[in-house]
Amino acid sequence: MRQSVPAELLARYDSVGPRYTSYPTAVDFHPGYGEHDYRRSLAAANQLGEAPLSVYTHIPFCIERCWFCGCHTFATKRHDVVAPYLDHLELEMERVAALLPDRRQVAQYHLGGGTPTYLLPEELRRLVESFRRHFESLPGAELAIETDPRVTTVEHIEALAALGFSRISMGVQDFDPDVQEAIGRQQPLEATLRLVDCARHNGFGGVNLDLIYGLPRQTPASFRETIAKTVALRPDRVAVYSFAYLPNQRGHQRQIQRPALPGRDDKFALLAIAREAFMEAGYQAIGMDHFALPTDELAIAQREGRLLRNFMGYTVRAGADMLGFGVSAIGDVRGALVQTEKKLITYYRMLDQGQLPVARGYQRTADDEIRRDVIHTLMCNFFVDRKVIESRHGIVFADYLAESLAKLEPFVADGMCRIEAGGVRAVGLGQVFVRNLAMCFDAHLEAKLSAKDPVFSRTV
Repeated sequence: MRQSVPAELLARYDSVGPRYTSYPTAVDFHPGYGEHDYRRSLAAANQLGEAPLSVYTHIPFCIERCWFCGCHTFATKRHDVVAPYLDHLELEMERVAALLPDRRQVAQYHLGGGTPTYLLPEELRRLVESFRRHFESLPGAELAIETDPRVTTVEHIEALAALGFSRISMGVQDFDPDVQEAIGRQQPLEATLRLVDCARHNGFGGVNLDLIYGLPRQTPASFRETIAKTVALRPDRVAVYSFAYLPNQRGHQRQIQRPALPGRDDKFALLAIAREAFMEAGYQAIGMDHFALPTDELAIAQREGRLLRNFMGYTVRAGADMLGFGVSAIGDVRGALVQTEKKLITYYRMLDQGQLPVARGYQRTADDEIRRDVIHTLMCNFFVDRKVIESRHGIVFADYLAESLAKLEPFVADGMCRIEAGGVRAVGLGQVFVRNLAMCFDAHLEAKLSAKDPVFSRTV
């Protein structure tokens, strides 16, 4: 990343596009996929017997809403919102588990939000105990949680450790007080230091920090300082996300004025600073925006070409299917992407009426499965093995994907991609712009890019 990137090249590849946490993406979900379809998908999933599951549970509450946030959250200081939410989460888990009588083993369990540590320690215990009444964590299963260092206490960490959690992600975004003021999130360095030390003292084997580049008032000098402070903490993994500024979709982001944001070239410079600093500090680049110590299982899996990706991020333990619980949660079950209701009142009402709270979804086609496999493999491992894809899907790689491969030619000419006899490889800056490479294989994208109001964030 030390090399300069011509402005013309940045301009060419600074487009809007998906992050591909799923394929097809959430903008293709539709209400035509409903509860009946989900029940059919769960019945098919049950036929796999002891094949492990991944489980995600969404806790939507926060004390206050950060201005940059793109998550589905409810900001409230009224803690009495928690009890009815847990009541209904338990109902949802019970109802889904009843449709999976032969398939209850879980390899990956993740609490996200919102702020999961909005829940008190005893409420976290209640939630996990309810989960364990219906599902069984396999030996070595990954139990992970997202946290806000400003509200997470020693008691939270001790309770989570006792429950078997081994990985913790901490939202930092930026350590600079001026940037924090500009995004409505005051978080002293000491709060993060305290939580990192507490997690390690309580035996967490994985400590992850989340940063964001492209925030208002970020400068190269200030971001270098944030990166230096992060490196000093020596987290096992770091995510450096691009700020997705979509004020028309997320009204609270209007508190951030566009002129305060770094321009395209300056924003890319921030990413370059992060990549260079983390790699010089011994971290390995994972996918488009993650870094891991070389001894971390993500780094090992990437080197061995077996890294995976789902709604919970990069992983090595993804189950064959993923269940999503809670408002707005997304699951991936037997080729069907399914999302629960986003409105609390609707979520509660559907469960109270004996329903599964399905809002919308999407049943993948055979073509979708092929393209999903190619896109996720490229995003994870920077290489798509032609023979593997042909064997899994019964196609001739070069023939079936001829149009997509032709779209890669400009990237080949710019030294960002190689189309080899064995497959497709992202190289050099192509690993930074891997979203752009993946977009060449997306059969759903063209119609979305022509929309007047962008539905995706920018790739730079």
